[in-house]
Amino acid sequence: MYGHPFDDDNADPDIWANRIHASDREEVLHQLRSVIAGAGNVWSHEYRFMRADGSAAIVSDQAFIIRDEAGTALRILGSMRDMTEQRELEQKLRESQKLEAVGQLTGGVAHDFNNLLTVILGNAEELSELLREDSQLRQMAEMTATAAARGAELTAHLLAFARRQPLQPMVSDLNRLVQGMEGLFRRTLSEDIDIEFVRCAGLWQTEVDPGQLEVALLNLMVNARDAMPLGGKLTIETANARLDEEYAANHTEVIAGQYVMVSVTDTGNGMDPVTASRAFEPFFTTKAAGKGSGLGLSMVFGFVKQSRGHIKIYSEIGEGTSIKLYFPRSHLAASAIAPAQSEEAVFGGTERILLVEDDDLVREHLANQLTSLGYQVLQAGNGPEAIGILWETTGVDLLLTDIVMPGGMNGRELAERARQFRPDLKVLFTSGYTENAIVHHGRLDPGVELLSKPYRRKELAAKVRRVLDSDS
Repeated sequence: MYGHPFDDDNADPDIWANRIHASDREEVLHQLRSVIAGAGNVWSHEYRFMRADGSAAIVSDQAFIIRDEAGTALRILGSMRDMTEQRELEQKLRESQKLEAVGQLTGGVAHDFNNLLTVILGNAEELSELLREDSQLRQMAEMTATAAARGAELTAHLLAFARRQPLQPMVSDLNRLVQGMEGLFRRTLSEDIDIEFVRCAGLWQTEVDPGQLEVALLNLMVNARDAMPLGGKLTIETANARLDEEYAANHTEVIAGQYVMVSVTDTGNGMDPVTASRAFEPFFTTKAAGKGSGLGLSMVFGFVKQSRGHIKIYSEIGEGTSIKLYFPRSHLAASAIAPAQSEEAVFGGTERILLVEDDDLVREHLANQLTSLGYQVLQAGNGPEAIGILWETTGVDLLLTDIVMPGGMNGRELAERARQFRPDLKVLFTSGYTENAIVHHGRLDPGVELLSKPYRRKELAAKVRRVLDSDS
């Protein structure tokens, strides 16, 4: 039974009790003894029972107590049913429902919340520029901008966990991506932490969003750093990996095949199995109050899953933690990664832009920013109004539109209608939450340009300029 040999001639009366999981044994035996000592004839309980291979099965035990006329228990007849697979399926269903609930909640607030943060962040930046001569007031403006940016990060992390962030994957060489992040990683770690990079020769290509991978690895770096307050060693390793059918059968959502693996390993405090099992839950943290939001690892988890990958955590108390990210192998050639724009460079222009935004505050703020960059700005509060302006106005170079809007026409539908009579019109979408208008299976539709709210002035300027200068 459960891999244990059965010898009817040399049956140990305590063999059943000895194979109950140590953490459950006292409670199970106490309940059974209570029933035997009482007048009941039926006992049932669910607990963990150890298999011969050392793993624990979840069993449902049903027992019937046979008593004599005086009510004294004479014999117990019982049977165990293995509930492990059923309970695992139920757990997966609960996780799926939790994920959907978080996604609906986050999506519901992300659009409006990011609209507000766009105005707050933008105005704080402008105040910071205007108050260059007043250091105290400028510092207050910069603090406001920093707080708004942190609010945006929280929303982004929740969207990432719920697998509802828009990804822009590119066929990439993870060795090159990690090498490009080396300087950032070294600045993140304290001097008493040694960092080692172990790069696999002949590493396969994979399709991944470079920007989100950087954020994910940075989150893992920060967690590793915090787990080594007295210093230690951190290792980043890449490797080719094959997850076979047996592994896939034991891990939900894993498809057997070839993967590219990148891992972050520390020599820190480590985690016990219970803590490790909850590490990817949103808002779960073992850090002191104010030291962490509990969203870092959940963001990494969501990003990997949305990238059709797999994530595995290994940890032992006093030994450290290793978190491995697996991304499916791609047989396509690596994509060219555009060079990063200079942080100080802000380029404008004189083109005519039709701005479509249903939120009055955001529309006014965005129009002011575009005007300050030299552009001619036309404004509309919804899709039908924008179509009317396009019919009556010539020389519109760019349609800059929100995605989620009232009026029976979202941003994607507006762009499609506009291009029916303005086929050369360039389009830039902006939104705090995209829903499914331009994102399918977690990825931006081909050819779509998106500026996610909230954004800084230089990000707006760079994105508008890039779309206007593009050939498509």
